Amino acid sequence: MDEVLSVCDLDVGYRKGNPVLKRLDFSIRKGEIAVLLGGSGCGKSTVLRTLTGLLAPLGGSVSLFGRVFSTAEDPAEERGDKTLLKRIGLLFQGGALFGSMTLLENVLYPMQELTSVPAAIRERIARLRLGQVGLAAYADYMPREISGGMRKRAGIARALALDPEILFLDEPSAGLDPVTSAELDELILQIRAEQGMTFVIVSHELASIDAIADRALFLDRETQSLLEEGPPAVLRKESPHAAVRRFFSRRTHLTENR
Repeated sequence: MDEVLSVCDLDVGYRKGNPVLKRLDFSIRKGEIAVLLGGSGCGKSTVLRTLTGLLAPLGGSVSLFGRVFSTAEDPAEERGDKTLLKRIGLLFQGGALFGSMTLLENVLYPMQELTSVPAAIRERIARLRLGQVGLAAYADYMPREISGGMRKRAGIARALALDPEILFLDEPSAGLDPVTSAELDELILQIRAEQGMTFVIVSHELASIDAIADRALFLDRETQSLLEEGPPAVLRKESPHAAVRRFFSRRTHLTENR
């Protein structure tokens, strides 16, 4: 399969000379669902922000669709190749909807800002996206009038508005009950099946990771590295790293010997 995203010798963090994670090297293939996981404070969301151009790399580079997207040398005003931005979608934690806009207006917003598509066509696309996530009947609702799970779905609809090729989701299941979380997992799998979408997801929810992830990338705070990657079932049973096995077994202590 073709590579959609690749990072080379990537350092991420907020202060030059003080990276949270160092020398990351990995790639994501077209149609893959890859999950970034690890303990609290390991840098999962920091990596996601760097991959999407919201945060500059402290070192190394991020490439999308075979082209360099951002590097440590990019000036802030030039961070993230703008021609590539339209090819990615992003869901923040909680959905991050505009509270003063209806769901329809939220989904319309990126098209209004980044395209010259006529208004009637924009609205048609927005309503189709809301229908795709099961919210066609809620187009005129405000975010405060719907549940947390519905807000996450609306956030995905907005992320899909520009017909991206890769979706980045930051803790999509956080704060949701198990049934709603499972429904969101099913939606992600459905979108992948229907559109061949690639996903990069930050998560610590083991049930969701097992349900949707083709590959898990375990980020480790202690070593400041990508400690291991592979199918979740393989990492759970065969990882040589105690930190990885502890994460999947939900144990606070685990001997190094399997």
